Amino acid sequence: MPPAPVPTARATPATKSARTAATARPAPRARADLPLAAGPAGTTGPALAEGPAGAEPRDSLDARRDSLDERLERKARRRAEAAAGRREAAAVLSGRPMPSRSERAVELVAVAPAVFLGQFREALRAALHSLSNNRLRSLLTTVGIVVGVAAVIVLVALGNGMKAQFNDQFSKLANQITVTPVSGGVASGGVARRLTDQDVTALQDPRQAPDVASVSPSMTGSVTLTVGQVQERAGLVGATENYLELLDRKIAAGSWLTSAQIAGNERRAVLGQQAVALLWGPGADLGEVVGSTIRVSRSSFKVVGVLDSDGQDDNVVIVPFGTSRAYLVGNNAGEVDQIIVKSTSVDTVDRAAGEVTDVLDGRHYIKAAADRDFNVRSFTQLLNKSTQFINFLTMFIVAVAAISLLVGGIGVANIMLVSVTERTREIGIRKAVGAPRRAILRQFLSEAVMLTGLGGVIGVVIGVSVALAGGTMIPKWIPEFPTPVLTVAPVLVAFGVSLAIGVLAGGYPANRAARMRPIEALRFE
Repeated sequence: MPPAPVPTARATPATKSARTAATARPAPRARADLPLAAGPAGTTGPALAEGPAGAEPRDSLDARRDSLDERLERKARRRAEAAAGRREAAAVLSGRPMPSRSERAVELVAVAPAVFLGQFREALRAALHSLSNNRLRSLLTTVGIVVGVAAVIVLVALGNGMKAQFNDQFSKLANQITVTPVSGGVASGGVARRLTDQDVTALQDPRQAPDVASVSPSMTGSVTLTVGQVQERAGLVGATENYLELLDRKIAAGSWLTSAQIAGNERRAVLGQQAVALLWGPGADLGEVVGSTIRVSRSSFKVVGVLDSDGQDDNVVIVPFGTSRAYLVGNNAGEVDQIIVKSTSVDTVDRAAGEVTDVLDGRHYIKAAADRDFNVRSFTQLLNKSTQFINFLTMFIVAVAAISLLVGGIGVANIMLVSVTERTREIGIRKAVGAPRRAILRQFLSEAVMLTGLGGVIGVVIGVSVALAGGTMIPKWIPEFPTPVLTVAPVLVAFGVSLAIGVLAGGYPANRAARMRPIEALRFE
């Protein structure tokens, strides 16, 4: 019995066309317009970069890639516009019109903060992960920032303490005016007149000098002090009753000269701290010094008091004004070596100085400023110059401390460049899977700012702690040393500068990482 015939499928026009296409399709082959380059495991493929002789120039390949990117971007934009059109048409047909442009803008504004916070959290998480993988390197990088921020805070606090101590000591002398005679001749060639008791009387007249509160004449010179077999040189001041008030000096032991002692020209003396130390030795009992007898030049005086130290005029002996003339320097026809004037307030110092100048010009027949035979100097001028010097000194010290911040910023930039080089393949992978340039830029900027911000926080904690501890301990250990005065401004400025250094130091490495081409980054070894 013959075998049954095998049924065959009937060919249709579709299968015929498929067979025709399959048999007509050529085998894939390498493109002839690109040279072959050796790939992994000995394979070959079209070269996308510089190859052997005859390869297409690199600039031409870059231009073709850019053109391809532009075409893809235009195609994606057209798809998005078409999809938006379809959505609008569907909304109109269903009776739900699309929101207006302003409504969409409001929705975008409402969503933008959440999107920004999400991106920010992602960047911080990536930065923390990267820094935690290199703990020691990150710690050493922040040392410069920590030292710089702490140094700026502590040194500014010390400068503020110096300024505050200076103002406390000398602010009470801000309304003091000193009048002294000119030594030698005047500019016009005439003979200089000396200050006299009549000049003092004229300055005490409120009709001629209404802004002058008090006037104190004094005699000055140098004398020899003798106690037993000890002799020392000291400055002499013949003073009136209000002299101590005008100079803002205090009595450490004993009492000040009384009005009766000054009026009676009694031989009484008040010594400075340094004079006591020279005559009786360091650490002498001031109670025993008061009441003792000393020899001033050739006359014996009884010590009635000891001045508190002001750090300047401590090697001095003060006697009554009339006594100095009668026993030590002579009367000299009522001449006065110095006149100390105090204005009614700090605001009237300039007016009081002008009134003193006008009164003495009239009494000495002065017609031109160059012919004046006296000098009028307000203590405010000295205070301003001293304050200016302290400010310049503080600025110089802070500038020196800021150098460490600069060095720390250079260290951060160096470490970030090393990090970019080490993570080149990671950057290439991220960009190959679609990470935009701003994401790469944000990641490396976040790492740099986090490094400097962490250093700034630690530096602020250390600087504030040192300044507060110094303010508590320094008055106990070194009473003469200025106490640091901590303020908020240098703390905020130092921390803000540390963050700015992070942005500046991380800007170039981050931009370098963001501009890498994916294919170049992936080929980096």
